[in-house]
Amino acid sequence: MTDVTLTTARQRPFDPPDELAELRKRGPIHRMTYADGHRGWLVTGYAAARAVLADPRFSNRPEHMHPPIPARLELSNELREHEFRLPPGFFLRMDAPEHTRYRRLLTGQFTVRRMKQLESRIEEITEACLDRMEAAGRPVDLVEHFALPIPSLVICELLGVPYDERGRFQDDSKVLFALDSRAEDVVGAMTRISAYLYGLVQRKRAEPADDLLSGLVAGGELNDEELTGVAFLLLVAGHETTANMLGLGTYALLANPGQLAALRDDSGLVDNAVEELLRYLTIIHIGPVRTALEDVEIEGTLIGRGEAVTLSLPVANRDPERFPDPDRLDVTRPAGGHLTFGHGIHQCLGQQLARTEMRVGYPALLRRFPDLRLAVSPEEVPMRSDMSIYGVHRLPVTW
Repeated sequence: MTDVTLTTARQRPFDPPDELAELRKRGPIHRMTYADGHRGWLVTGYAAARAVLADPRFSNRPEHMHPPIPARLELSNELREHEFRLPPGFFLRMDAPEHTRYRRLLTGQFTVRRMKQLESRIEEITEACLDRMEAAGRPVDLVEHFALPIPSLVICELLGVPYDERGRFQDDSKVLFALDSRAEDVVGAMTRISAYLYGLVQRKRAEPADDLLSGLVAGGELNDEELTGVAFLLLVAGHETTANMLGLGTYALLANPGQLAALRDDSGLVDNAVEELLRYLTIIHIGPVRTALEDVEIEGTLIGRGEAVTLSLPVANRDPERFPDPDRLDVTRPAGGHLTFGHGIHQCLGQQLARTEMRVGYPALLRRFPDLRLAVSPEEVPMRSDMSIYGVHRLPVTW
């Protein structure tokens, strides 16, 4: 049987590539050729993806990785030539017990209870963004006026980053997520963000405040380089991911007016709607990638030591064995169970924050603009197929 390759080209904006959906029908795990020639695996089934994410015998460390797509191969080779290393404290790319140490220090900051305490402030931020959006006059770009500023303001406040300094990291974060970025641009972007955050750590030492970064500084368990790496991960991930869910989720609702009306008219559906949009859209569309540290059997398939496994979460979240009628957006679907936030020890630390921002954001937007609609034809909406996090680059809307 011929090895498959990972494709990211979508035929429709809200659905995973047809080729990957067809693979899932043939089975949950497939032999895959990686961009560097490595023979590994592609997982398209829900149960298999969940099993890999939960199994500590699979590593997330960068030295074990193989790039699943050509664009990542070019970047990986160039970064190696630059002798690039991730900053200390960037615990997303660590395994236990190293990963556990950092995660433990942060878990209490992102609990459901803590997010509930933040909810009123998120509501204030959301209403202020909607005020500015309304004042700007129609049509407007929903990404610029709504989807991006809400999570950016929230994560800046939570971490203790002055929002008026956001220009120092927002443009650079786009470079980090662009699939066609060159190594020198990535290194430059990471260097600038790290230098800014290192300076911010020094400011927090001199003048601590009531924010997460000040609390980590005061805790004394991390050195300044580690604090910079932790802040880097939280800052960049904390606004890019939710921003794309708010933008793409709004687009999906506008494209499904019956679902939009159901959510607008019944506030009790918001929890289900948020989980369903997370499942249906699955913005993490390239990977994650794990590497087997020893021979592991998953769903009857033996994955050999050293073999890489790429998980296609958009396809796994459309597995009909887990989600009936999975290709239909249904905001009344019972909430939960999807893999959009991952699973296991690397499950997204900020998932409760993201959920709160969406639970507040979508209903507030639809209340303020009950006749919200696209200001361009659907074909004119630019999709983020060229980015490692899927979404919309812009969403022109009117009302």
